[in-house]
Amino acid sequence: MRILIAEDEVELAKGLKFLLEKNKFTVDMVHDGAEALTYVRGRDYDVVVLDIMLPKVNGLDVLRQIREAGSGIPILMLTAKAEIEDRVAGLEAGADDYLPKPFASPEFIARVKALSRRNAGYMDLCLTFGNVQLDCNRYEMACKDRVVRLNNKEFQLMELFMRNPRFVFSTAHLMDKIWGQDSEADISVVWTYVGFLRKKLKELGADIEIRTARGAGYFLDV
Repeated sequence: MRILIAEDEVELAKGLKFLLEKNKFTVDMVHDGAEALTYVRGRDYDVVVLDIMLPKVNGLDVLRQIREAGSGIPILMLTAKAEIEDRVAGLEAGADDYLPKPFASPEFIARVKALSRRNAGYMDLCLTFGNVQLDCNRYEMACKDRVVRLNNKEFQLMELFMRNPRFVFSTAHLMDKIWGQDSEADISVVWTYVGFLRKKLKELGADIEIRTARGAGYFLDV
């Protein structure tokens, strides 16, 4: 799952990014409305966390432009303004949810998760393909009586494969989707993490594997 945070309070944005990454999200972060629009137009996000008081282009105008472009991406508005009229303005402009500052970290994470599930319809918290189960709450992969815990990027990569079995993902797409636009990692990190997952699937005795489509990318198959 990939999230865009548009928040001009840099330390708050960094804190939210840390919370989301801890919960296995890939996060891009911007600090003004013009940049937010550039990122949304150029990338595929599951949720946008949008502050209303942004410089250059305010959050409400960013929201309106996103909706006018026909995008239905879930948007969570953040603002220090807690008055009813401000909430109504955001919701009428097309926001999916509204969270006034200050807020508790668990509530923020819960709201982002709820919006990400809504974006994909109903998303199972336990995925099964072949004889392998992926627990999206515990970030664990299981087969028969064996269980392995996945780290952040391993989990995101495996979740993407298990939600889209037999779909071929290019290395560039995986890099963009899992590591994000601002990542300083080399594209070879994709090959490395695919290798990690292949090793863990083998250790579990799985009847599924991540295969290579020569010249095209990777896909999960039985």
